[in-house]
Amino acid sequence: MSFLNKIIRKKKEAEELFSDLGLIGVDMHSHFIPGIDDGAQKIEQSVSLIRAMKEFGYRKVITTPHVYTDLYPNTSEIILEGLKKVKDELLQQHIEMEVAAAAEYYSDENFETLIDQKKLLSFGKNYVLFEISFMDEPPNLGRIIFNLQAQGYKPVLAHPERYEYWNGNFDKYESLADKDVFLQLNINSLTGNYGSDVKRTSEKLIDAGLISFIGSDCHHDGHLTLMHSARKSAALNKLIRSGKLLNNSL
Repeated sequence: MSFLNKIIRKKKEAEELFSDLGLIGVDMHSHFIPGIDDGAQKIEQSVSLIRAMKEFGYRKVITTPHVYTDLYPNTSEIILEGLKKVKDELLQQHIEMEVAAAAEYYSDENFETLIDQKKLLSFGKNYVLFEISFMDEPPNLGRIIFNLQAQGYKPVLAHPERYEYWNGNFDKYESLADKDVFLQLNINSLTGNYGSDVKRTSEKLIDAGLISFIGSDCHHDGHLTLMHSARKSAALNKLIRSGKLLNNSL
């Protein structure tokens, strides 16, 4: 092979490694409703973030505000009212992007009450996104999973790679998947933004075929910059091409 052909091949391989986020199709974890959690604070920021997602190639975003009693005591009504404001503004600005809303529920007592009452905002085929403590595994995790499934919901655990108390116990992730808990990876975990251990765990989860959803978890412009960097990740490229992701089915 000639020297020139080697250069051309390396350039082509590098281009192929630059992942097309548009192939993901639907982002199912973000914080774009203004002023109700730690994401977008004003409608202008909401529109700017959604416009950027469109430019990345996404055809739909399902935004998921926090529902966390102690910090963000949002209700379904608050979230859906905020969604309408965002959709109205997008329409006014002629931005063609499908936008829906669910929630990112924190595993507190209020969440358990909402499960029992079947008052959760779900997405797709009755998927429910939830998160747990970053400090310790909650004692009610097993009960939450059981109750969600008993009520007909499909639990999706947000960013499992970021619960570092599991990083040395890969069997935990496999056990969750065996219990039909869907695992959602944060794109930006692949950049090292949350630390090298989180990045390494993310890559292992992808290699093991345990990731069903990938989300931006986008809150602000800084996350968009990181998403651009993540496109160079070989692990992201592998995940997108694996056929394992369910985002496009939403």
